[in-house]
Amino acid sequence: MQDAALKTPAVAAPRSEARHGVLHFLQALRAISLRELLKFSQQYGRLVSALVRPLLWLAVFAAGFRNVFGIAIVEPYDTYIPYEVYIVPGLIGMVLLFNGMQSSLALVYDREMGLMRLLLTAPLPRPWILFCKLFATALLSVLQALAFVAVALLIGTELPVFTWHAFPALLAIVAGAFMLGALGLLLSVHIKQLENFAGTMNFVIFPMYFISTALYPLWKLQEAGADWVYQLARLNPFTHAIEWIRFAIHGKDPGIAPWVVLGCAVAFFVLACWGYDPQRGFGQLAKRGGGGPP
Repeated sequence: MQDAALKTPAVAAPRSEARHGVLHFLQALRAISLRELLKFSQQYGRLVSALVRPLLWLAVFAAGFRNVFGIAIVEPYDTYIPYEVYIVPGLIGMVLLFNGMQSSLALVYDREMGLMRLLLTAPLPRPWILFCKLFATALLSVLQALAFVAVALLIGTELPVFTWHAFPALLAIVAGAFMLGALGLLLSVHIKQLENFAGTMNFVIFPMYFISTALYPLWKLQEAGADWVYQLARLNPFTHAIEWIRFAIHGKDPGIAPWVVLGCAVAFFVLACWGYDPQRGFGQLAKRGGGGPP
C-alpha cells in the first residue's frame, strides 16, 4: 500500500503537467485570435474595403457581362445560370485571397516593429505560434467571406445557401482560408520590407486570381485557344479552392479539389515554419532581425 501511495503522485504529476501544457497552448491560441479580432473590430475601413471589391464585381461587372459569358449546362450546374451566380464562389475566393495576402503584410509590419519577434520568443513551439497566427487569419477570412455572402443575398443573388449544402460549402471556405493564409505566411518569410508588398500584388495575387476559374470556366479558356492559360489554371491551387466551394454550394462531388487544397495548405505551412526558423530558414530571419532565438 505504501509503495502504491508513493507511486501515485509520480503518475499524477506528468498528467497534471500535460494538462497544464495543453491549457497553455490553448491560451496562446485564444490570446492571438482575440488580439486579431479586436484589432480588426477597430479597423472599420478594412471590412468595408474587403466587401467593396467583390461587390463591385458582383453588382457592376456581372451585370455588364451577363450576356457576354454564356454559362453552359456543365458540372456542377443542372441548368443555365446567370453570370453573377457563377462568379460568387470566385468572389468568395477573392475575399479569402486578399485577406490572406494582407496578413503577410501585417506580419512584415509586426516583424519590423518587434511584435512578431516577441511572439516567436514565447515559451511555446515556433510552429504552434505560427499556427495561432494562421488560425486567426483564417478566422477573419471566413468572417469576411460570410459577410460578403450575406450582402450578396441582400442584393438579390440567388444562392442555395439555406440547404444542407451550406455545411460542405462552409468547410470548403474554411479550408480555402487556411490554404491562402498559409501562403501569406510563407510569403511573409521573403518580404523584407513593406515596400515589397506591391510586387507581391503584381506577381502573386493578380496572376493567382485571374489565371483561375474565379471569373470564367476552364472550358471557356480551352475554347478560346488559350492553352497555356488553361494549363496554368488547372495547376493553380486557387482554382481548386474555387471549384471546391462552387461544387459544394451545389451539392456536387468536387473531385480532387479538396485534396489539392488541403495538401497545399499543409505544404505552405510547413515551408513557412521552415522559413521562420532562424537557423536554417529560407529568409534567415535572425540575420535581418525578423526572428528571435529558437
